Amino acid sequence: MLKVSNLSAGYGRINVLKGISLEVPQLTICGLLGPNGAGKTTLVKAVSGLVTRRSGSIVFDGNTIDHLPAEKIVALGLIQVAQGRLLFPELTVEENLQMGAYLKKNRQEYNMNARRVGDLFPILAERRHQLAGTLSGGEQQMLAIARSLMSRPRFLILDEPSLGLGPRIVDEIFSIIRHIKEDKITVLLAEQNARKVLTMAQECYIMENGHIAIQGVASHLLKDEQVRQSYLGIH
Repeated sequence: MLKVSNLSAGYGRINVLKGISLEVPQLTICGLLGPNGAGKTTLVKAVSGLVTRRSGSIVFDGNTIDHLPAEKIVALGLIQVAQGRLLFPELTVEENLQMGAYLKKNRQEYNMNARRVGDLFPILAERRHQLAGTLSGGEQQMLAIARSLMSRPRFLILDEPSLGLGPRIVDEIFSIIRHIKEDKITVLLAEQNARKVLTMAQECYIMENGHIAIQGVASHLLKDEQVRQSYLGIH
């Protein structure tokens, strides 16, 4: 569904991505692992049209998208939940969800999506009149994901969804990600929590210094001695 070929991108004179290639099959969860500074966020921003590529190509669902602005990519059904959540803190939960549905003009479709999101995030339904900025960190992350689902994406990119959250909330977030995939949405999951990703993804890519260092079936990588030592801390 997504194919990135020999992609280079960066900021100013700094070239962060150095010939990245990866593929994400339809209706899968694909993991993107690596330490801070590996280039994960730059890669997902390049795919979303937020960082300009310098060379290479990005193809989504058969369409070349590396020349498109971010809003056109969103309209194709590829949505990113950014690191840091980027909510509207002075707006209510419900108003934030409405912002996520700005492409959906049909009221019936909006109501259907709102019910689906309410079923997936019951705590947000309870807090729909509360200001987003007053939510806990876990609730804010749930709202960021819920807002992205209001546009009914076909492909969802999650950038560090567990960052800064406690273990119980992390478990809940990853459970939600599984439900999203079951709802026929393809997921690219950029994370540092290698164990969580490798136990739920089908394919996985591990980045180091702007390169793909390791790639393969996630369940196989979970058993790989190099991965276990370097990324899971198991010796």
